[in-house]
Amino acid sequence: MLKDATYCLETFGCQMNVLDSQLIEGQLRALGMRPVATAHEADVVLYNTCSVREHAEQKVLSRLGVLRRIKRHQPEKIIGVIGCMAERAGKALLANMPHVDLLCGPGELNQLPALIEEVHARHEQVAALAGSLSRRTEVLQRALEYDSLEALDLARRPAPGQNVLQSYIRVQRGCDKFCTFCVVPFTRGAERSRPPAHIVDEAQMLVDHGAREVTLLGQTVNSYLHQQGGNPVSFAKLLERVHAVEALDRIRFVTSYPADWDEDIFRVMRDFPRICPYLHLPAQSGSDRVLKAMRRPYSAAGYLNLIDKARRYVPEISLAGDFIVGFCGETEQDFQATLELVRRIEYKNLFVFKYSPRPGTVADRRLTDDVPDSVKTRRCNELLAAQLELGLAQKQRLIGRTVEVLVEGFSKAARRAQQAEQERGGEATKDFSRQLVGRSRGDWITVFDGDAGLIGALVNVQLERATPLALQGRVVSVASPPRMPAARRESAHVSLPVLAAG
Repeated sequence: MLKDATYCLETFGCQMNVLDSQLIEGQLRALGMRPVATAHEADVVLYNTCSVREHAEQKVLSRLGVLRRIKRHQPEKIIGVIGCMAERAGKALLANMPHVDLLCGPGELNQLPALIEEVHARHEQVAALAGSLSRRTEVLQRALEYDSLEALDLARRPAPGQNVLQSYIRVQRGCDKFCTFCVVPFTRGAERSRPPAHIVDEAQMLVDHGAREVTLLGQTVNSYLHQQGGNPVSFAKLLERVHAVEALDRIRFVTSYPADWDEDIFRVMRDFPRICPYLHLPAQSGSDRVLKAMRRPYSAAGYLNLIDKARRYVPEISLAGDFIVGFCGETEQDFQATLELVRRIEYKNLFVFKYSPRPGTVADRRLTDDVPDSVKTRRCNELLAAQLELGLAQKQRLIGRTVEVLVEGFSKAARRAQQAEQERGGEATKDFSRQLVGRSRGDWITVFDGDAGLIGALVNVQLERATPLALQGRVVSVASPPRMPAARRESAHVSLPVLAAG
């Protein structure tokens, strides 16, 4: 059935889900399946889901509601929910939504092609979930999940024409932290680290296919630890090994966990030049009382001390953070402590979320979600407004400097302008049609004029303006020409908000 069938895969959530979707697409393409743009025209529709926040699950439920109506007219269409929401909701989702054909948890993704074939052959609902395999011991279950996913990672090969300029590599799966607000340990299982040799081989394979930058992924990536011949390989040592991959220009890693930080990682960031000076280190709150309720084993002062060390080792480091507002019992005083922490640290960017209870977590079972939604919204907006001001001030301090930028493609604004120009029959316009976009080593989004020949290159850009969304400048030299084929450069683009003209 799978050969010549079409599929539509939509991804929700974190970088880990993006990588999972890339691996799934590799499986489906290898079987002869073809991607299509919409669920309506696809033979197989898959939603790779996230359960970290209620809003992400609601979006999936909305999509499934639309598909219920479509399936009445296309009963042969196969609909699957995969990833964290499938694991969390379990077979209750199949019972409540009979038009959904399959569930596949994040630890069972290697089984997905077989599940699709089974639905096609038997016309029955199927599921592959860690929680449904209760006869296995916990140790055996962890081993089987690891083997399944490791096989998926090791079989990874970019599809013909796929842009791998910036690629993800999974170095660790699962999480053992059990923060009271978080569902990840229940949906992705226990923490386990991949063998370093597998990670290095994957990095080399991606470089051979055109990658210039890789991002090492883990739920708490700095907790990485692998026993090799009785000797522990720490995350700092892993970074050194990946850094040795020839022709790899940049290395990033996300997401780090403050309580497990090894100062040796800062040393490696300082001494190994291809490791980017960028650190995503979620604090979640600036209040010690709230941090304790969240089961985050550090204080605001301890977090600040870690940031001070980061800046001593890597003075040019760019920082990103995560914060939850409106957590159970959060007072105005607690929130002001968070606001003070944000202003003191001056992050490059923030990810701010309103707390929503997640079923099965300690906070959902034992704490009361007592902060009104209107207060959560106000605090969220206030924190984002403060960050907007702080982020713009940081960008303005960079004006006049020259930074190295990896050119990712045409911006979304450029693509729109190019399309409009084609519709006008090639009529020249004063717009964004030549606007390229890329990121500096510190992860600053930077836009500048250029042509497709620069896509995939490392260029030096002199910064001339700053907006809330990006830095703007002009190319003064090419540090390293592109490696990707010209045809792939012509099709490259990045979806960014439209930037102000002039």
